[in-house]
Amino acid sequence: MASSDTWIKEYNEAARIADDINGMISERISLPASGPETQRHASAIRRKITILGTRLDGLQSLLSRPTGKPLTDKEMNRRKDMVANLRSKANQMASAFNMSNFANRESLLGPETKQDAMSRTVGLDNSGLVGLQRQIMKEQDEGLEKLEETVMSTKHIALAVNEELDLHTRLIDDLDEHVDVTDSRLRVNTCY
Repeated sequence: MASSDTWIKEYNEAARIADDINGMISERISLPASGPETQRHASAIRRKITILGTRLDGLQSLLSRPTGKPLTDKEMNRRKDMVANLRSKANQMASAFNMSNFANRESLLGPETKQDAMSRTVGLDNSGLVGLQRQIMKEQDEGLEKLEETVMSTKHIALAVNEELDLHTRLIDDLDEHVDVTDSRLRVNTCY
């Protein structure tokens, strides 16, 4: 029963994150079309979507290797549906922000079993070779555009992590200062 409670708590937390993301997306309308505030907001949304994806992976993992009291087939299917529905929402939100980290490798780089360039040139004349070269260049340009989207998404995540680290550093410094003050007060009070 404890693992079941853990799963429910994890699911509720993931659902709360999804609700937060929806709220943040709604807030986005009130922000200017561009600018640092808009970029920070978009980065925060992307970060939350990534966190949600990680939580959903964890929920899926808990379902695949249950511990404790076994679940009925009906309950297992219900939970799988709950995760699938939440993952569908996460994928929709990710696609709205062109987040390629939710896409698989093949959609980014293409399948690994592509024909090699030499086998594609067999039987082509000069004009066919030029046409093939143009097609290859077009494919490469599309790949670079997808790569650019990935790099931009990574940049936004890195900026959000940097902001978070700066905040944590300030909080730790404040805590350290408060501890020093409290320590000196305790020393003064213990002397009396």
